[in-house]
Amino acid sequence: MIAFRNKSYTPILHPAPAVKEEAARSRQWNVENLKRPGALSITLLLAFFGSATAQGADDFYRGKTLKLVVGTSSGQDYDLWARLIGRHITRHIPGQPTLIVENMPGAGHIVATNHLFNVAPRDGTTIGMVSRGMTDAAIMKVRNIRFEPGRFNWLGSPEVNYRVMFVSAASGIGQIADLFERELIVGAPGGGQGVTAAPLLLKNLLGLKLRIVTGYRSPGEVVLAVTRGEVGGLVTTVGGPASARRQWVTDGKMRVLFNMEPELMPWLEAPTIFDVTKTDEQRAVLTFFAGNTRLGRPLMAPPEVPAERVALLRRAFDATMRDAAFLKEAETMGFEVSPQSGDRIAAQVAAALATPEEVVRKAEKAVAPD
Repeated sequence: MIAFRNKSYTPILHPAPAVKEEAARSRQWNVENLKRPGALSITLLLAFFGSATAQGADDFYRGKTLKLVVGTSSGQDYDLWARLIGRHITRHIPGQPTLIVENMPGAGHIVATNHLFNVAPRDGTTIGMVSRGMTDAAIMKVRNIRFEPGRFNWLGSPEVNYRVMFVSAASGIGQIADLFERELIVGAPGGGQGVTAAPLLLKNLLGLKLRIVTGYRSPGEVVLAVTRGEVGGLVTTVGGPASARRQWVTDGKMRVLFNMEPELMPWLEAPTIFDVTKTDEQRAVLTFFAGNTRLGRPLMAPPEVPAERVALLRRAFDATMRDAAFLKEAETMGFEVSPQSGDRIAAQVAAALATPEEVVRKAEKAVAPD
């Protein structure tokens, strides 16, 4: 609009001749092509299928049941995380499906992971949460593994974790050096999860004097065994400062001897196991093993789920991690939420799969049972 002495005028812009000719040619092309046999039908079909695809992804879950498979028994850490997410995630899925949790313990999460890869429907109605150690277990060709980590559709993880060695206050073990001189009995469930592989690695790779007792059904049972004096310690993950496991230390029942990642945990006030490594081989194997703790509590869908449903589930997971009600409940449960996206988990899995074969073989040998 142009102003002239308190009056306003809207100029009329006339297109240049070349612009008018181009517009005329465009109109003529559209008219002539619509006159061709089938052209209009094809146009309408393309519009219909484009709309149907977008609508189908949003409407797919309406009236359906979403199953969340967990690789542990009820009441364990993975189960508690899965049920917490399950109570909130459906609000962020279009159609708001009913969600049920199915516990599928066995062989240290291998049973559940095999099921998700080979048996579960590949339409987006089943997702799972299994041990972060399943990727390493597959890389090291642990017995009975029948899945390929790189083919899962990773949805995200609600936390980042660290693996530590807890020792009983009654064990008499006060520092890492003691484990090169005195034997400590350590409990473990068995199977392919890190709580079993870690003490084997420490014993076989570094020469720590550990006697490993397996057969416990869960890390929780190992903790009870420590309190009863059956074993002197265990290797398991510890959450952030709000974690209930920190209370074990605060109460004086256990102490944290070290963590198994290269970096120190600022609030832990304990050394890293890397402080006692002597060779590049030891450091390379421990670095490979430490990588899976960064996967947190990974949530995934089976292979070949339609891409639009995977994207929808990822968006729902991300939204849940920001949900005020979810965050409040997580806080009351003592969980520290440090979410990772599905893309980030997928990238970490891909990086683990690219580990040099020589390092993998050394790790495989180090975690082999006696």
